[in-house]
Amino acid sequence: MGVSYHTLEREKIFKEPPKDKFPYPLLQEAVAPHIGSFNALMDGPDGGLLNLAVKDIGSKSVFDSKDVDRLGNKFSIRVESVQIAKPSLSAKDRSTINRQLLPSESRERMTSYRARMIMKIAYRVNDGPEVFENREAGLLPIMLMSNRCHLEGMSPAELVKNKEESEELGGYFVVNGIEKLIRMLIVQRRNHPMAIIRPSFTNRGAAYSQYGIQIRCVRPDQTSQTNVLHYLNDGNITFRFSWRKNEFLVPAVMILKALIETNDRAIFDGIVGAETDNSFLTDRLELMLRSYKKYDLYSKKETLAYLGDKFRVVLGAPADKSDIEVGKELLQRIVLVHLGDDNEAKFRMILFMIRKLYSLVAGECCPDNPDAAQHQEILLGGFLYGMIIKEKIEEYLQNVCAQINSDVNRSVNVNFDDEKYISRMLLKVNHNIGQKLLYFLSTGNLVSQSGLDLQQVSGYTVVAEKINFHRFISHFRMVHRGSFFAQLKTTTVRKLLPESWGFLCPVHTPDGSPCGLLNHLAHKCKISTVKSDVSQVPEALRSLGVAPASSFAAGPKHSVVQLDGKIIGWCSHENAIRVADTLRFWKVDSPKYKIPVDLEIGYVPPSRNGQYPGIFLFSGEARMLRPVKYLPLGKEDWVGPFEQVYMNIAISPDEIASNVHTHVEYSPTNILSILANMTPFSDFNQSPRNMYQCQMGKQTMGTPGTALVHRSDNKLYRLQSGQSPVVRAKLYDEYGLDSFPNGTNAVVAVISYTGYDMDDAMILNKSAHERGFGHGTVYKVEKVNLAEKRRRGDPITQRFGFGPDSWPESWREKLDSDGLPMIGAKIEEGDPIAAFFDETSGKTRVKKYKSSEVAFVEEVKLLGEDSGDTEFQNLTIKLRIPRAPVIGDKFSSRHGQKGVASQKWPQVDMPFSESGIQPDIIINPHAFPSRMTIGMFVESLAGKAGALHGIAQDSTPWMFSEDDTAADHFGQQLLKAGYNYHGNEPMYSGVTGEELRVDIYIGVVFYQRLRHMVNDKFQVRSTGPVTKLTMQPVKGRKRHGGIRVGEMERDALIGHGTAFLLQDRLLNCSDYTQSTLCKQCGSLLSAQVSVPRIGTTAVIRCRSCADRVVDAVSPEDEGRIWEDGTGKRFKGGDQTATVAIPFVLRYLDSELAAMGIRMKFNVEPK
Repeated sequence: MGVSYHTLEREKIFKEPPKDKFPYPLLQEAVAPHIGSFNALMDGPDGGLLNLAVKDIGSKSVFDSKDVDRLGNKFSIRVESVQIAKPSLSAKDRSTINRQLLPSESRERMTSYRARMIMKIAYRVNDGPEVFENREAGLLPIMLMSNRCHLEGMSPAELVKNKEESEELGGYFVVNGIEKLIRMLIVQRRNHPMAIIRPSFTNRGAAYSQYGIQIRCVRPDQTSQTNVLHYLNDGNITFRFSWRKNEFLVPAVMILKALIETNDRAIFDGIVGAETDNSFLTDRLELMLRSYKKYDLYSKKETLAYLGDKFRVVLGAPADKSDIEVGKELLQRIVLVHLGDDNEAKFRMILFMIRKLYSLVAGECCPDNPDAAQHQEILLGGFLYGMIIKEKIEEYLQNVCAQINSDVNRSVNVNFDDEKYISRMLLKVNHNIGQKLLYFLSTGNLVSQSGLDLQQVSGYTVVAEKINFHRFISHFRMVHRGSFFAQLKTTTVRKLLPESWGFLCPVHTPDGSPCGLLNHLAHKCKISTVKSDVSQVPEALRSLGVAPASSFAAGPKHSVVQLDGKIIGWCSHENAIRVADTLRFWKVDSPKYKIPVDLEIGYVPPSRNGQYPGIFLFSGEARMLRPVKYLPLGKEDWVGPFEQVYMNIAISPDEIASNVHTHVEYSPTNILSILANMTPFSDFNQSPRNMYQCQMGKQTMGTPGTALVHRSDNKLYRLQSGQSPVVRAKLYDEYGLDSFPNGTNAVVAVISYTGYDMDDAMILNKSAHERGFGHGTVYKVEKVNLAEKRRRGDPITQRFGFGPDSWPESWREKLDSDGLPMIGAKIEEGDPIAAFFDETSGKTRVKKYKSSEVAFVEEVKLLGEDSGDTEFQNLTIKLRIPRAPVIGDKFSSRHGQKGVASQKWPQVDMPFSESGIQPDIIINPHAFPSRMTIGMFVESLAGKAGALHGIAQDSTPWMFSEDDTAADHFGQQLLKAGYNYHGNEPMYSGVTGEELRVDIYIGVVFYQRLRHMVNDKFQVRSTGPVTKLTMQPVKGRKRHGGIRVGEMERDALIGHGTAFLLQDRLLNCSDYTQSTLCKQCGSLLSAQVSVPRIGTTAVIRCRSCADRVVDAVSPEDEGRIWEDGTGKRFKGGDQTATVAIPFVLRYLDSELAAMGIRMKFNVEPK
């Protein structure tokens, strides 16, 4: 049914990797958004985002005089351009001819894959000629497979030659040998005014209401600025923006009057238009315009000068700029920045936003949902990277000016004509931008003055773990809502909304705290990384009867036409639907106008209290897009989440209704992510089980890659007996997942055969285990760095190898003469793994293996320094730890049916069928009724039929129907092979040989071995290290901490009546202590040791019960007198007893005593 085995093809690809193209292009497409966004930094029609960014920063100025009236000489500095080289070896390394630095070297040497970043700085004094100077800005981490990586454009054969995977995807960075990825985040859709009702808006001030219009404007360099219009209860409207983490509020009318030369009448007409009878609107508008009179600002110049005066310090404007120029800069940098310097367009857009806000307050339109995919886009890693670089460049220019200013204020001799002084200033300021980006990638923390218009400061990067290939590929399709939302008490943001259909996978999200916040893209969803060419769209719209924007204003009674947040014009509602439909026809196949196929045509029809109507066209970057079939032309159309809400797309060709549907899905599975598609027959399962499988597929001990010999991961899992599944989805082959097998086909019988399969446990066939079922290996890397404690410049005093001193001869059994372990040597706890001679002490020392598990030395790598000419001081030893399945290891089918191996049952005692088949695994029938994983039943049938006929079975969901059922399809195949139609078979007891009185359901199911293993988790301890304060065991398995007996375990022990066990766990092996108690007053704290007399032992007495002795006493009483060590004498207090208590009780008593609460203990006589 469309799938087949590709085992030989896989072997052929690995033996002779293709020399032209990748065999599985879908894998490259999965990672494309990451690489495309990074490539945009240096590529593009405008020279890349970084060069757009430095243009936007402009120049910074400083003067060499403190006098405000006489400013002196003006020094201006700017960055002309930014260049990023390709990674190369350090300039210190003079011994190497080939200067290329490849990612494999960075991985193995545990360094970062970085390249030089060069800023071309231009500065001038007064109006003199500009002086250009190239300044290195440190080493910038480079994304693999990007246009700044050496691997770009390499064929699989060349990649293998350069120690990479033949299917190397890229899209991540190598930081200190660890693969790091910038995660994709959901942000508000760009350049679209969104109506929101937010109760927190009322906190802005007394008159503020909950209504607002928010627009996130994005500049061409992808940095953004959010503008908000607030509705006040008195009808007024204020404009809010945030700058350098501070919020500012300005009357909206002031912004309008600063943009263009206008008057109140023009503003009134621009908002009201022909709706003069709308008293709700006109009354509030009149109030707004009247309340503005108090500012006494009428002309554009006056308004700009007023704004410039107020915001001069905020914007850090130079002293020689006039207030009007500062006002213009405010409008350019903050107000609707996506429209650049087009103040006319900004004016019209703010009028539209005011009209929409009044409509929201009046209830004419509903608020937009910020949690719906319709109003969201994706913040891509490359764009965020560029935003940080831009901010760091701007910081550098500001710091240079601040340094010169500091010199001026301290009356240091400042001479702008002296080139040495300028060079000294440029060097004095930290210009190592690469180091700041390295910190960002390694920690995920954003250190920013402005906050970059984002809602979080941490959690931007994750480790691209290679536990198995499924987990690795999922990292690149992962989309997070933002760490800000993880702390919210409300569950609204986590809900699965219908707008996400086809863009975000409804299944692939974790269970637990990140549920609904951490989503994954559907496998056909792509994200645009370049802006489409829409130069001919306005002309096409005019030809369709769209009136120009300047001709008249209109409210909800007309449809506004916007292109990327710019008002192009207006048209009637009757005409709007014709405009949208014609535009879509032309976009898919246009002989006349060049309209990009990924243009989003969001037509919002007029409705009662619905969304604000209009035609909203989007062509920008960071949009989610997906392919569907356009029925009138039978061609591919790309749709976005904004337009999809108002489109009619049929799921399958059978559903198409004439005059209703315009599009049809290519396949119903397009709504699922890559991993969710791999669950066989997922349409038969209860949905939580499909969610669990998406998690467990990523925790499987599988095949992380093929270039394992060139990796130095701290921990790597590998399944030795991976197989190609008999039952698989079509996409399994299209993504080439046979190259990375993730499990084993097992014969599974559903039978309650022994008591060992209760509660999801499973019985393993001991012979299957001996044949290698689920056999895995863990690779661990031990690092030995002799230069760790050596300071820079100090001579080398430690060298690998044995010294002339005496050392145990047993060391040589494991180590070679060079002090390094022998490949293949068996290592046990306490064995030496490397020897080195310390010249300072004159002794040979060894680093010992500390783990209790037996390991074998797989590889020893000697790592050199960056300079390439110093003696090696660093090595890594890769250890191989065999991990055959043991009792307690976790297994799972591909249907969320997880369980632990409870017993290895001898093969002779396993039940057998009439054909002599004995199961590899026995599971309990109780695993099915409550979980409703019918897909596993179907997989068992299909796997059995596939194994008998030697064919692969297609398990793509939604293939079967009520007329053509899966049970019948596979049942007929079983009948042809001579087996029972229902998959049942009579079986015989392996112990007695008698036939079991019931037919047993037996078939072939693909089983996964998960990475949760007993050997990593078991914890044993009687006594050991304790914390000083409470004397209770420390936490943690590595530190030999206490085993976790919590409240529920305690209850279980009480319920079973095991009193001694309870005492052993909670007292004897915890904080057992012997303490003295006063029987008379019942105090634990007042008993103390007396000062012993000569010839006698010290005794313990209760100080609070004893009487102070001041005068001399008779000789017979002298024997009963005791001293407390400070010279004070007491008599009595001898009613003490030694008791065994938990030390924490004594601690509690001390804490309560500090609060003035006395505890009294009764000591009953034995």
